[in-house]
Formats: sequence, C-alpha cells, structure tokens
Amino acid sequence: MMKKIGVEQSLSNVTSALQEKGYEVITLKNEHDAKGCDCCIVTGQDTNVMGIQNTVTPASIISAEGMTADDICNEVEERLNRQH
Repeated sequence: MMKKIGVEQSLSNVTSALQEKGYEVITLKNEHDAKGCDCCIVTGQDTNVMGIQNTVTPASIISAEGMTADDICNEVEERLNRQH
C-alpha cells in the first residue's frame, strides 16, 4: 500500500522528491488535509502550523526548516519504518 504524505504547499521541491520515490503526496492547505496521512511535512515557520499539532492526525510531523528535499525524504523513510 502506498504511503500518503502531506506536504505544505510552499514545499514543491519536497513534493516532487517524494513523488519520485513513489509516495502519494497530498498538499496541506488546512488541518483537515492531514487526516489519513502517514507523515506530514511542514515549513516550521509557524509554531502551531495549521493546527496540525492539535492531534488532528496521529502522523509524524516533520519540520522542513534547514533541511534539503533529500534530507526530508530520508527522514520520512526512517519515521515510516519506525511505525511498523
């Protein structure tokens, strides 16, 4: 089953990198978009990004701040592997 990754709109390079690795990528426009995601990537520019930290989703939340698209892909894979 393909893993669903939520990515904030402004992180288009991360979206492309994750799609190349075979993930289903959902654009996060509001907190409801995070429902059903296995992992969410946020910019980290807001301490309470879109309300996701209010337990809208049990998914791992990764802050993209200071990370390259490759760093983020590696972090996603690591966290998804830990969930199993």
